[in-house]
Amino acid sequence: MDKVFIDVRTSDLTLSEIFRQIEMIQSDNPDMEIFLDGDKHAIVGRKRTSSMAER
Repeated sequence: MDKVFIDVRTSDLTLSEIFRQIEMIQSDNPDMEIFLDGDKHAIVGRKRTSSMAER
């Protein structure tokens, strides 16, 4: 299940602030893939699969 970290539609963050937040989220959650979900208009995280974690 995906976890929503930032809802882009309702956020007042600038693009550079969103990029900084993504870096922080990635460092705090190394076991998750962090990406922009275009359907949800949000920055979300998903648990990495075992093959992704081995890379």
